[in-house]
Amino acid sequence: METPSVWLILTDAPVLWLVLTIAVYMAAGWLNQRCGRTPLLHPVVVSLSVIILVLKLSQVSYDTYIEGAAFLKFLMGPAIVALAIPLYDNLARVRDLLLPLLVGCVSGALIAALSAVGVAWALGAGNVTLLSLAPKSVTSPIAIGVADQIGGAGSLAAGLVLITGALGCLIAPLLFRWLKINDPAVRGFTLGVSAHAMGTAFAFEYGAVAGAFSGLAMGLTGAFTAFVLPWLMLMLGVTAG
Repeated sequence: METPSVWLILTDAPVLWLVLTIAVYMAAGWLNQRCGRTPLLHPVVVSLSVIILVLKLSQVSYDTYIEGAAFLKFLMGPAIVALAIPLYDNLARVRDLLLPLLVGCVSGALIAALSAVGVAWALGAGNVTLLSLAPKSVTSPIAIGVADQIGGAGSLAAGLVLITGALGCLIAPLLFRWLKINDPAVRGFTLGVSAHAMGTAFAFEYGAVAGAFSGLAMGLTGAFTAFVLPWLMLMLGVTAG
């Protein structure tokens, strides 16, 4: 009977991937801070790239990795709920802007889904790809759940969510300067609608108000997408079958 190597034992140990993920993210955060917090080196993007490279080189499957990182995945839910604290501190302003916020959320969510699906359809993408693209602008737990529900691929949706968030953090500051948008509430809400959790983390760099409105936008967009997207894809005739 062949004795498994030390490397195989280590790569099969769930705790290894948990520790590695945390260590890589902390290193990526340090690198981003040393480089002036540039969106080009967003900690999530850098960590994602490093983890993918490690998995490829070590030939470890995604299932093995996610078994170890499942605890971090579980913490995403409580982290999103905790965003209600800065939102509560700015409740009066939310009430004043409720109507434009709702209009912006609905229009932003619809445009994000329909534009992605439309471009992919024009380029000849299959229905599974289209259904995975549709929820790309909401936070990962919702996007994965919605994609699985409507017949898409949850793992593909998760990757598209990260790409969307990275691009949102990269492009948003340029648009803010070009359009001369200085209101932290508007900046935050824009990032929340277009770049979900990554945008919300980035929004806190503009202050607590921006972070609060970004958290609100992320929650509203996620809820609207979860309820409306399955019906919308059915109306458009985009089904897994």
